Amino acid sequence: MKKIPRFSSEDKEREFWATADSTDYIDWKKGRRMLFPRLRPSVKTISLRLPEIMLEELKLLANKRDVPYQSLLKVFLSERIDQELKSAGHRPAKI
Repeated sequence: MKKIPRFSSEDKEREFWATADSTDYIDWKKGRRMLFPRLRPSVKTISLRLPEIMLEELKLLANKRDVPYQSLLKVFLSERIDQELKSAGHRPAKI
């Protein structure tokens, strides 16, 4: 096995792994599955234009469930994305 080099920045490391074969550096047969229960996915803020009536209905549904409407929107989107990926034969990622 080759020794993994030290990197001066994340960008340099990213460039390295984009072209390097990890099997030259890591014995994947010795790998173990790990759980990271406190790891949170990266989020990105976006701007989304919705018809006012749709937003009001979303807020109404969220209020009935006692959750913020943004959270309910994420749940709805996640469920629909999973559904679409399954129907297309893809395996959805778990968030």
